[in-house]
Parts: sequence; C-alpha cells; structure tokens
Amino acid sequence: MIKFTITPKAAERIEQKMGRQDLMLKLKYKTEGCGCVLSGVPTLELIEKRALDQDEIQVETNIMPIIMEESKIIFFDDQLKIDFSNDSQSFRLVSPSQILNGRMSCNVISN
Repeated sequence: MIKFTITPKAAERIEQKMGRQDLMLKLKYKTEGCGCVLSGVPTLELIEKRALDQDEIQVETNIMPIIMEESKIIFFDDQLKIDFSNDSQSFRLVSPSQILNGRMSCNVISN
C-alpha cells in the first residue's frame, strides 16, 4: 500500500483551495494526449464529496485522505510526498527515488 505524506505547506494550500466547499482530494494519473499510458502525468484534483467509483480507493495520509484510481497505483512508488513550492507556485509529487511531477496543479473539478 502507498504511504503518503502531505507537508504542512501543501496542506495549507490545499485547504485554501477547498475553502468552505465540501471537497475530496484526488491524485489523478492523466494519460489523455500522452500517447501511451506509461507516459501519464500525475495531477491533483479537488472533487465534490461522493461515494467512490468502482475503480477508486481512499488512501490515508498524515493530513487528509486521498482518492486514487486503483488501476493506476502501479505507476506510483510506495512512498510519496506532496509538497508546495513557493518559487514555482505549484505542488510537487516526489518519492525517495524520483520526482514524479515537479510542477503539479491542484484544480477544483465540478461535475
């Protein structure tokens, strides 16, 4: 199972984006326009609270749960950290061995 850590700086930015809305954090592995599923890009989405889809799982973190697509877990390392960079004004998804996305967005997605 994946172990997530969200830094306090990232948590603060996520909570600012959530505002007073009842949202869930989702780590999405986007493959649209990448040409190959192996070339996907991880992004963060804030989605309306709802029941999980059949392919989704909830992963606990030190701050808040994250929703992931179970079929895409294979593309992630076992230990992940979400941080926020003041320099680039973006989120970073890193593992002990690599940077999975150094300039990750976090957008509110409405249905």
